[in-house]
Amino acid sequence: MDEVFFPDADFEAYRNFIYSESGIHFTATNRSILESRLKEKLREKNVATVKEYYRIITSDKEELKGFLDSITTNLTRFFRNQAHFDALEHHVIPELLKMKKSAGDTTIKVWSAGCSTGEEPYTIAMLLSEILPPPWKFTITASDISLKCLMTGKEGFYADSRITGIPDGYLKKYFDKVEGGYKVHADIMSKIRFDYHNLKNDSGQRGLDIVFCRNVIIYFDEAAQQAVINRFWDAMAPKSFLFIGHSESLFGMDTKFEFVKTQWATFYRKYT
Repeated sequence: MDEVFFPDADFEAYRNFIYSESGIHFTATNRSILESRLKEKLREKNVATVKEYYRIITSDKEELKGFLDSITTNLTRFFRNQAHFDALEHHVIPELLKMKKSAGDTTIKVWSAGCSTGEEPYTIAMLLSEILPPPWKFTITASDISLKCLMTGKEGFYADSRITGIPDGYLKKYFDKVEGGYKVHADIMSKIRFDYHNLKNDSGQRGLDIVFCRNVIIYFDEAAQQAVINRFWDAMAPKSFLFIGHSESLFGMDTKFEFVKTQWATFYRKYT
């Protein structure tokens, strides 16, 4: 570690500020990631020191957004962790149809939180388009802290190398082949609202039936994880479902979510 470039005191200042603004928790182990992103930012902005750049991000909200974008990891793909989508199709959706039909409600509301470049919400949209019978419909809010990723999602274009995992039938039905890749059909794109959102804050959403937030809270410490899960609870309908990453767990948290294990995958349920 080049201590002249990034002294301990500056690392602590950045770490605390990042945590207060996003809930993302940098440890000594992943300090090098933060350092490399800072070096890129200083070159990009022609700023001489980390102290000077710290003064910028603490006073300029737009620059802060760009900085938080640069330090997040955006690893995703279509139908990532297929077992979750199998559980969605064979367990969650049938349960929701039964529960909501009795209430005369035929709309399923979904939030893809930490959606990255859009593969997850488009996967959900394609699946729901396939399995929901008329007159059922759905809406999806897809949010992320990365403006760059949200722009990719809104554009709906994916290079040939990015469409791995999409079944051939889905690819033919929901995408158009264009130069260099594939473009999502407009009717699927119209079902998704991409929106900038920092999970540190309340999204303002209520009555959600399904929340996907996979491989996101793993970057938070325990206090931030608890706060995010509490906000999900507030945003979700009385009978609803939460999917988190396969390496994530609510075990040990003070939460009313119920753990559900099916033959396809495990997830959580709000049933109150």
